Amino acid sequence: MSQSLLRAIKLLDCFNDKAELSLLELVEISNMPKTTVFRLVTSLVEAGLLVKVPYSTHDVRYKLGLKLLQLGMRVMNQLEYREIALPYMKEINAKLNESVHLAVIEEDEAVYVEKLDSNKPVRLVIKIGARAPLYAGSAPKVLLAHTKETKRNEYLQQLELKKIAPNTIVDRDKLIQELTKIQKQGYAFSREEFFKDTIGYSCPIFDGAGQLVAALGISMPVIEFSDEKGNEILNELINAAKMISSELGYRN
Repeated sequence: MSQSLLRAIKLLDCFNDKAELSLLELVEISNMPKTTVFRLVTSLVEAGLLVKVPYSTHDVRYKLGLKLLQLGMRVMNQLEYREIALPYMKEINAKLNESVHLAVIEEDEAVYVEKLDSNKPVRLVIKIGARAPLYAGSAPKVLLAHTKETKRNEYLQQLELKKIAPNTIVDRDKLIQELTKIQKQGYAFSREEFFKDTIGYSCPIFDGAGQLVAALGISMPVIEFSDEKGNEILNELINAAKMISSELGYRN
């Protein structure tokens, strides 16, 4: 891949935490020379990927352009499983008033491609496009557990386990045991592994070829958890995952 393209993508990534950035802020965040940043920003503006926002002669900032939204929507429209899963997610969200999310694997990470928030004052808010390591949290663990064995072993061999939250699994043998357990029981459970003060349940979704497509998950605050609530969540989740997989052609 061309270095200029990689640098341009790096500039777009600078907007993850802030909606608008000045040229100097882009230079500082990207750690690239000012002349390089200026040249790339100019090209990105011409392409519609960035928009120039002049507040004054001396205060010019940049924000992401709508062209990115158009491209993003094209990607979303390609996700057949998302369209099928969304009605079930809405039903669970309305019935339980808990956060519901859908995650897939991309480049050895879990990526959240759809989510519905609860309306509780205390709730987990996941951004669409957010990423997580495959060893932390219920949805990432489901994805890893049902990845093809050779690819999973390659990932585990090169993996550096890092403590992210109070209960992140940082022992490789324990992680392998956890993945085996997930495969056998058909769902994953997590308690403060990636998000603090959060409990999660997730189930795999398969397509007509029996291939893993995504992980459907529900998250809730630790303070509201009980065995009864957990069983209710799990029943709804397992049923929804089975129905979505069935609509995708999965027969098992």
